[in-house]
Parts: sequence; structure tokens; C-alpha cells
Amino acid sequence: MRYVGVALFLLFLLALLVDQEGGYLSSLRHYVENREVLTLEANYSPEQILQLHKQDFTDSGRRSLEPELKFAPYLLMEVKWRTAKGMTKESAILFSLSDGEMVLDTNSWEKTHGFQDTLNAGATAQEFLLLNILSRAQGSLTIDQLQKTLKLEPEKLDKLIQSTKHKHLTIQRGNEVALHFQHPHFHVHPETYIHHWLVSKPNDPAKRLPHNYTPAQIERLARAAFGSDFTIRSTKEVSLPLYQIQVVNPDNSILTTYWNALNGQPLIPTYGIANF
Repeated sequence: MRYVGVALFLLFLLALLVDQEGGYLSSLRHYVENREVLTLEANYSPEQILQLHKQDFTDSGRRSLEPELKFAPYLLMEVKWRTAKGMTKESAILFSLSDGEMVLDTNSWEKTHGFQDTLNAGATAQEFLLLNILSRAQGSLTIDQLQKTLKLEPEKLDKLIQSTKHKHLTIQRGNEVALHFQHPHFHVHPETYIHHWLVSKPNDPAKRLPHNYTPAQIERLARAAFGSDFTIRSTKEVSLPLYQIQVVNPDNSILTTYWNALNGQPLIPTYGIANF
């Protein structure tokens, strides 16, 4: 009887470990895997950045504090998809787990604009079809044009339009439907041009910036955005190394800036909020 009780207890523990996401097993895996952090290799040191942008840190009586190395979270996905010519292509894509946008090129660190809104809104694959058609058409089309392109019955098209309007992804101006983004840039191929090696660094939780999105959320977004012939072959969390450099102004107020360690350029904030 005692052995039965032990067996039941072990089964109970096993049940706790076998979860879908965010539970005991993923927590244990996270601990084991994150003794080291996998990061893109830095090309610039903080000293080089301070020297290259010396005027930004010392102009008008300013002075800089000691730079701090930080790691911004990203999801690297190996994917497979079909090109417009019907050919299968394999590539890698890099998505930010902070702002939900996709990196297009690791040299320039150019990113998409619009995926964050679709992520927050929970855009579906069918809604992405509508959004991508509008994006290809410079942002707007008439309802008749949409119906010819999507080949949907009027009732189904109206339901789709109302859904994207409700999610604040489109707006309607009379008979015209338009994207509800300023300078949208998300109708892209699922491909990031990666020019940097991945290296491992000792894990220091104090240096790791927080996630705003989970890998599962990003995976769902990618599957919805890139169509039925898109599939994810593997995923891995990686980091962007950056330097937090604080500047003390003459009035003793502190300006916090972040600098990309791959290209030595600042991460320009949006409305005063840093985008990693």
C-alpha cells in the first residue's frame, strides 16, 4: 500500500511538470537553459561608442555615467515558406519579445512597423489577408476592390472589415477601407538578414531586460501573418546586446539612452519610450 502511495505521489509530481506553457516544466527548462545567455556578437564596446559619440555625452556641460551592458530578448525562428514563384525557401526570422516587431537586417537593425498592433489585437490569419492586401495597395482600397481580390461574399467581407475596425487595425472612409497605421511596414517576407554570429555569455538576470510577449504569442503571430504555407521548424530565445548609458544634465536630471552593440547606433525611443 505504501508503494502505491509513493507511485501516486510521483505521478502527481509528473502531472505538475507536464504542462502546456508557463508551468513547472517550462520553468525548470528555463532555469537549466539560461545558465548562459545566447546573444548576437557585439561589434562595438561601450568605450568605442562613447568616443564615437563624444559630443552627445559631453555637450552643454553633460557627463556620462559608467555604461551598463544589457540584453534585450528576441525570438529566433528557423522557418520554411513558399515564394511568389511557388518555390520553397528556408530562412531565419528574428522577432523582438519586447515590442513584437520583426528585425529585417541585423546590420542596420531596421524593423517592421505594425506587428505590435496586430499582436495586441490578436489579428487572425484571415484578417492578415485583408491587411496585407491593403498594404500592397498603398494602404487603402474600395469595398468593391476588396471583394474582387478576396472573392468573399458581401456579408462575409463586411464581417471581416467590421472585425478589423473593431480591433483598430483599419478605418473606413465611406466606401473606402484603409489601414489604421502611420507608415505601416509589415507586409514583408519571413526573412531576417543576419550578419552576426551567435555567442554565449554567462547569465546575469540583472542584465536581462523583461519580456513583454511570450515566444508562443510571437509564433502565433508569425503563423497568422505569413500564410498557410509558412511553418516554423525550430525556435530559440536569443538576445541583442546593448549598452545603457546614462547622461547627467547640468540640472542633475538623468537621461537614459540605449545603444546597439552590433552597429554602435542609438535605439531611438518612440514618444520617449525605448524600443528594444
